[in-house]
Amino acid sequence: MSTPEYELLVSQLKHLRLGRVAEVLDMHMQRAVAANMSYLDFLRGLMQEATQAQDTRLVNGRIKTAHFPYLKTLEQFDFSFQPGLSRQKIADLATLRFVANHENIILLGPPGTGKTHIAIALAFKVCTAGHKVLFTTLADLVAQLHAALADHSLAARLRTLTQVALLVIDEVGYVPLDKTGADHLFQVIARRYETGSIILTSNKAFTEWGNILGGDSVVASAILDRLLHHSVVFNIKGESYRLREKRDALLKEEVPAH
Repeated sequence: MSTPEYELLVSQLKHLRLGRVAEVLDMHMQRAVAANMSYLDFLRGLMQEATQAQDTRLVNGRIKTAHFPYLKTLEQFDFSFQPGLSRQKIADLATLRFVANHENIILLGPPGTGKTHIAIALAFKVCTAGHKVLFTTLADLVAQLHAALADHSLAARLRTLTQVALLVIDEVGYVPLDKTGADHLFQVIARRYETGSIILTSNKAFTEWGNILGGDSVVASAILDRLLHHSVVFNIKGESYRLREKRDALLKEEVPAH
């Protein structure tokens, strides 16, 4: 359909940032005529398109600002490969009650066992449920806080880290922190204590955290005290996905003996 009145309406819809409604307007008009639809039902259909488009934009915006390194879902996780990881407990966390209750999730285990996959998958669900999320490695987090301290924006950066509904801190223990870095991590954990959820992944047992957090067992104890007070802890002891994939690829390349 193309009349001056129709083109004006499309232009007005785009001006109001209702681009999706403008795209489907003609289809809905034809459907309304064919079904002898009431004005109310016709308008309801258009508003549903507008609402869905807005929800999609908001979700995509939250995913973008979360800074995920990649996207993963729980449906993609191979629980059969990690039988020690409870599918039921993960499914319970996927209800996102832990966010409402300001609880933490701590995933411990060797590299490649799926800790980051689970963390991202749960955080992705939090995004789609309408909450703000921020993903960072511990090394990046500390580097950002060091930079913020240098340019006098530390207070503002800490507020940002406090205000999101879920903060994901990945790779705790991969790179040891100095005393300043450990103190910065403590500030983040302390500010979020009982006010916002944290998902944290680490390849180190809790008994080793003193060594990786500036060699300061007092700071490590204070951090763990706050993290573990309201938390669910998973200790994943399975094989590395990446090593399995590499091994399987090498086996496929082997030429059968004749």
